[in-house]
Amino acid sequence: MTDTQLYLAIGVPVIANAAMLTVMATLLGARITSLETSFNARFASLEARFEILTGKVAELTDRVTRLEERTARQ
Repeated sequence: MTDTQLYLAIGVPVIANAAMLTVMATLLGARITSLETSFNARFASLEARFEILTGKVAELTDRVTRLEERTARQ
């Protein structure tokens, strides 16, 4: 076996594995970015719903306060 054959026997698989790992890392990064975007959208939706619920609780609190004032006057 010549030196060139040895270098090719070792180098080609190493380069192929390095290329494959690079592609996999890129795909993983894209997937993580996609998940991050999805989570951000879901959290934004939850925040909006929470704000709506907070507003409704405030409205109910106001109504109860008014009813308490009415009953206290009577």
